[in-house]
Amino acid sequence: MRLQVLAAAVEKEAGELVKSMNLNTDAIIVNQCDGCFYDEFEYRGKRIRVFSMSERGVGLSRNTALLHADGDIVLFSDEDIRFYDDYEEKILNVFKENPQADLITFNLKVDERRATYYNKEARRIRWYNYGRYPTYSVAVKLDSVRKCNVGFSLLFGGGAKYSNGEDSLFLHDCLKKGMHLYTSTAEIGEELYRESTWFKGYNEKFFTDRGVLYHHLYGRMAKLFSLRFLYAHRQEMCREIPLCGAYGMMKKGIREGRLR
Repeated sequence: MRLQVLAAAVEKEAGELVKSMNLNTDAIIVNQCDGCFYDEFEYRGKRIRVFSMSERGVGLSRNTALLHADGDIVLFSDEDIRFYDDYEEKILNVFKENPQADLITFNLKVDERRATYYNKEARRIRWYNYGRYPTYSVAVKLDSVRKCNVGFSLLFGGGAKYSNGEDSLFLHDCLKKGMHLYTSTAEIGEELYRESTWFKGYNEKFFTDRGVLYHHLYGRMAKLFSLRFLYAHRQEMCREIPLCGAYGMMKKGIREGRLR
């Protein structure tokens, strides 16, 4: 099997980025910047392909990378990830040990301010726990994604209308199409902390966007899952906007999602 990294970046110089990310596999970098052009070069004996494009949206960048990918296993990544030297070996070994897996999420060392998950055991990802994994931890068999015709939403994520959630929607669609998703305890790299490009606090946009996302994820159960989400995170998220107000904003988002 051959591993290929699919990285989304914004206004980065590709030569510097491959060094910062410590890449030692083939990679496709989709760089959002002014202008539109293609470049290709070798780094550590591996093929690096760079698609620079003026269009914005992380979902569009990931779909573009998927369109041009040709690895057996593709690993999604962002510009602020630095891989350990043995990341390729770890990832391929886990897939070899778990041949029925179509998709596996891995661990990365992240700043506590952005830590939303850490796999403490290897297990199956199901409908009740798929919403916690970021895209930059996901490796998937390319054939499985293409056979199931799964891609990333252009409505959600950095640069899109709604601020985040493209990762949960991607896993949601993978499960819906019958793919087998698993977690791994292997740690393959670390995040170089930076300020979020989309998070501006727990304000009206945050809760409304979350409501739109929950409509797409949970359908008729969206209101119930909204209450569950707010209650579980009320001490952190409901300091300025009380829980009832935040719930009203999420319901507004759910209604907006129905109209799309």
